[in-house]
Amino acid sequence: MFFELRQYRTKPGQREKWVKFMEEEIIPFQVAKGMVILGSFVGQEEDDLYVWIRRFESEAQKEQLYKAVYESDHWKTYIAPQVPDMLFREQIKVTRIEATPKSVIQ
Repeated sequence: MFFELRQYRTKPGQREKWVKFMEEEIIPFQVAKGMVILGSFVGQEEDDLYVWIRRFESEAQKEQLYKAVYESDHWKTYIAPQVPDMLFREQIKVTRIEATPKSVIQ
């Protein structure tokens, strides 16, 4: 099992709109496709920071879920076109992490 720690930077004045879009559109869509999303966060000291965490059982599962989400017509025609208005895509940072043995996030 492994996790993705995904850090995004929102464009000026767009964080609230981005959080709403994530919580009402992106997260429900991805969960419906089988993604496990453990949390969604905003920075307390950085007003442009948005962070979320996803969990995968294996590399094969990740590839299958990526395909189900990112190759879908809904993603390509509805979700993806809206992202550049709210995020700096070039600043997206994805870090793969593993939980330590005593981590409660297992």
